[in-house]
Amino acid sequence: MIESMTGFATAKGAALGASWSWDLRSVNGKGLDLRLRVPDWIEGLEARLRTRLTTEVGRGNVTLNLRLSRDEGAVELSVNPAGLNAALRAMAQVEAEAMQTGLSLAPATAADILGVRGVLESRGLDQESGPLLAALMADFETVLADFRAMRRAEGRALQGVIDGQITQIATLVDQIAAATEARAAEMAATLRANLARVLDNADGADPQRVAQELALIAVKADVTEEVDRLRAHIDASRALLSSPEPVGRKLDFLMQEFNREANTLCSKSQHKALTRIGLDLKTVIDQMREQVQNIQ
Repeated sequence: MIESMTGFATAKGAALGASWSWDLRSVNGKGLDLRLRVPDWIEGLEARLRTRLTTEVGRGNVTLNLRLSRDEGAVELSVNPAGLNAALRAMAQVEAEAMQTGLSLAPATAADILGVRGVLESRGLDQESGPLLAALMADFETVLADFRAMRRAEGRALQGVIDGQITQIATLVDQIAAATEARAAEMAATLRANLARVLDNADGADPQRVAQELALIAVKADVTEEVDRLRAHIDASRALLSSPEPVGRKLDFLMQEFNREANTLCSKSQHKALTRIGLDLKTVIDQMREQVQNIQ
């Protein structure tokens, strides 16, 4: 099934005294480029998210944002006895030194003491991130499923467009084959006229050598091989569109081959109708190439 590299999904969740919001989106890219912005204090979260995305997504520039906030009351505060004793000893030493120099200090308040670093400790999400990690990963599965669903929906739309473009290319190739047959009689008459003119004005020229040169010109103008290869590329493109595997890179390569054959055909055409069809062919190929670049 064709899957687009364009996708988007958002979701919100809450558990264990925390609330969060997900934002997952992707655009086309040559490979897989993951950019994650998640809280770094939840141990193992980024690694597990990367693993899930790498498993589910083959190509694209993917950005994942997770905004997480703690609910009011989710964090408990407690006094660190060792820190409190150290702070009190330090304050007593400062007060004693001040008294010896004749300075009088204002009495310290409880708020002053609690403000000393190391006296007050917080316990909550930071200390017990394991359950929160599990809750986030479970919630992320829903986000990832929505994201993949959108990429598949975009892929179905792309497949319909590309199917139509392949049909256009096939029609143009049939027109090229018909125009080539019509051109054959004109080219034969032109070559005979050229041969006669050259022989009439080339005293001493080897008629056989001249004929060989003109035959070589005719061979160089033959587009049968280009038509055959274009038809082979059409069949290959249709087979890839029905493949269950990611086919973006293979289709991109085929588009280069399509374009190469169209360029060669136009350079060989030497015929107004054939040149016009060849240019129409190049236009459709270019339009199809733009669509293919969005396929995973």
